[in-house]
Amino acid sequence: MAPTRTRTRRLELRTTEAERDLIDRAVAEQGTDLTSFVVANLTLAARRVLADRTTFHLDDDALRAWEAVNRRRARALPGLRQLVERPSPFEDG
Repeated sequence: MAPTRTRTRRLELRTTEAERDLIDRAVAEQGTDLTSFVVANLTLAARRVLADRTTFHLDDDALRAWEAVNRRRARALPGLRQLVERPSPFEDG
């Protein structure tokens, strides 16, 4: 049995009549309640948006190519060195 979660934060949103009708139909089709449906689908959407910022998946060929790039020796990039050594315009100076 799944552990009970206490929901303590409220989320309010506005929809058009057509959007709400569509959501209500989907909720009924899933056999769940509106809160569970909305929370499950919003968290899934949020994970998809953030996925490329936290994890990425490669097939075997792409993984081999990625590993080959990472095994290469680092090379000097004078322009990059100058950029990172330049004083920040955001620091009090």
